[in-house]
Amino acid sequence: MKVFDPKIVYTLKHYTKEQFYSDLMAGIIVGIVALPLAIAFGIASGVSPEKGIFTAIIAGFIISLLGGSRVQIGGPTGAFIVIVYGIIEQYGVTGLAIATIIAGLMLVAMGVLKLGTIIKFIPFPVVVGFTSGIALTIFATQIKDLFGLQIEKVPADFLNKWVVYAQNISSVNWWTLLIGLLSIVIISVTPRFSKKIPGSLLAIILMTVLVYFLKNSFGIQGIETIGDRFTINASIPQANTYNIDFDTVRTLLPVAFTIAMLGAIESLLSATVSDGVIGSKHNSNTELIAQGVANIITPIFGGIPATGAIARTMTNINNGGRTPVAGIIHAIVLGLILFFLGGLTKHIPMACLAGVLMVVAYNMSEWRTFKSLMRNTKSDVTVLLATFLLTVIFDLTIAIEVGLLLAVLLFLRRISEVSTVSVIQDVVDKTDYVEEGIESEKLEIPKGVSIYEIEGPFFFGVANKFEETMKQVGGSSKVRIIRMRKVPFIDSTGAHNLENLIKMSHKDKTRIVLSGVNDNVREVLQKVEIDKLIGSENICNNIIEALEKSKQLLKE
Repeated sequence: MKVFDPKIVYTLKHYTKEQFYSDLMAGIIVGIVALPLAIAFGIASGVSPEKGIFTAIIAGFIISLLGGSRVQIGGPTGAFIVIVYGIIEQYGVTGLAIATIIAGLMLVAMGVLKLGTIIKFIPFPVVVGFTSGIALTIFATQIKDLFGLQIEKVPADFLNKWVVYAQNISSVNWWTLLIGLLSIVIISVTPRFSKKIPGSLLAIILMTVLVYFLKNSFGIQGIETIGDRFTINASIPQANTYNIDFDTVRTLLPVAFTIAMLGAIESLLSATVSDGVIGSKHNSNTELIAQGVANIITPIFGGIPATGAIARTMTNINNGGRTPVAGIIHAIVLGLILFFLGGLTKHIPMACLAGVLMVVAYNMSEWRTFKSLMRNTKSDVTVLLATFLLTVIFDLTIAIEVGLLLAVLLFLRRISEVSTVSVIQDVVDKTDYVEEGIESEKLEIPKGVSIYEIEGPFFFGVANKFEETMKQVGGSSKVRIIRMRKVPFIDSTGAHNLENLIKMSHKDKTRIVLSGVNDNVREVLQKVEIDKLIGSENICNNIIEALEKSKQLLKE
């Protein structure tokens, strides 16, 4: 598989008019669907609404043009809201831009180093934990706009938010709350009547018209709109330059890593899900490179972090999109809407956007999956709850770092659990595999010979287990055979422990014979010169050779 192999190159070789028509329709629909989401994500992230749209246009175009998926739609997503808002609060918009560029470089490096497949191995409880945590955090951030609460500044941390909300609950604007609740109802019920019309778009159109008449015909005030809070600039964005020095990189590296990991996970998850629907296969490394390039270029024009968007990708698929052309058309449609109809967005009520984000948060929460995972093993539940609580109470950076650490520890624990060290007494199977109904040939173990069999990777998590087994058995064997036919690899710690065992055995005048060593393990043993320590003639291909060798050593 090539490291960089954009799907658009392959798909255009066999492109037809019929497919272009399908891509055109899908692109137009996805562009319309993306508009309210891009505005909502931009505002919720702490930037102006047009920057959310710029991100969807620029990043969406680049991801479709260079990506490794046939149907991936890129742009701002709900998952980034929390982290982006936090970065802006701490480092400002310039800090966000630099962090996003660094994250983009990380993503490109991940793709070039072929790490796309590795990211897919992040345990499911970790993904669900921080996804559900993000959803709850997004929900919490929208309470002010949904209820129209009169709060000058909402605290950044989760718990203090609710304290301030409770203190200001008396300032609720009932007209604002009505608009927000109606928006949620419209978004929720629309799919029952139409699969083509996006509920979020319908809610925004209806609520914008309703609020306009309430304000201008009935004199009802207090319902805040986008225009009351932001000045929308619908012109072509100007390129910015940033001075990036070592100190800046060092400061922003942790949050940049969070952006990169979150972007990688979400984009590859989206690509994997879409593969299952259309029966295709994406190139994960190419996709990471495309995501990286998008996140390098987008902040130069004032955009925010972007990644593959599952909801928009599925909308693309459901409406006939099967090539990256649909994603490119979606970006063009968004650009046309912004430049020709951008002025109308100022009339959109903030409560309606809060309702849109509430529904996004609900869909992100995966509460049914979360509930089912709570019935899994204690280790899975621990990882799930730890990642979830860290995301909610602290921040996503800590959650991802701890989540990945827990994932590694969980993996090592499970590997060590399946790796075993056993003692073979009296007789040993000659064959590696015994067919049903056929008695295996047994070989007698000579007196003075003991056999230890290691099954599974011989790494630092198993090395101690081997030493403990040796201590428990003890004995005064003149020859110890270590059977390694089921050891796929050995790491430096395993090799070090094996070296110590050989040296200790030599002091006790006990000889060591290795049996069934594969080529990979043998190569490691040669690098650390264990073959010289033990004697290359004492590293045998199978148990028959090892037993014969042990008989010779007994005679010496």
